[in-house]
Amino acid sequence: MDKKAIEEALVPGCPIRNILSRISDKWSLLIIYALEKASPEPVRFKELQRKMPDISQKMLAATLRTLEEDGYVTRTVFPEVPPRVEYALTERAMSLLPHVNALIGWALENMDAIMKDRKDAHNNVTA
Repeated sequence: MDKKAIEEALVPGCPIRNILSRISDKWSLLIIYALEKASPEPVRFKELQRKMPDISQKMLAATLRTLEEDGYVTRTVFPEVPPRVEYALTERAMSLLPHVNALIGWALENMDAIMKDRKDAHNNVTA
């Protein structure tokens, strides 16, 4: 990436800032990852909630709605009683997965060192 492109990425309204603000919240990438693990099968809401027991029902619903609005997730409602709703990744989300998986790999490789640095920084502040 050239310097001009990098500078343009830092200004308000830039596509990178816009996209990252939507997928870099606490849950979006985790939901995409959970749906990938189930792929190609769609996943029901409760199944997703079981895969992430620390997410509230309200937050899961809101995050899925945002992912659907941005075209990462499809939501299929079946006309049954009770209604059955299934979620699946779109082609857009599938094209994002190599980057998500690379980030997960990087995090796994660096987590111990990062956690040590955090602890050291905290100890230096409190000392």
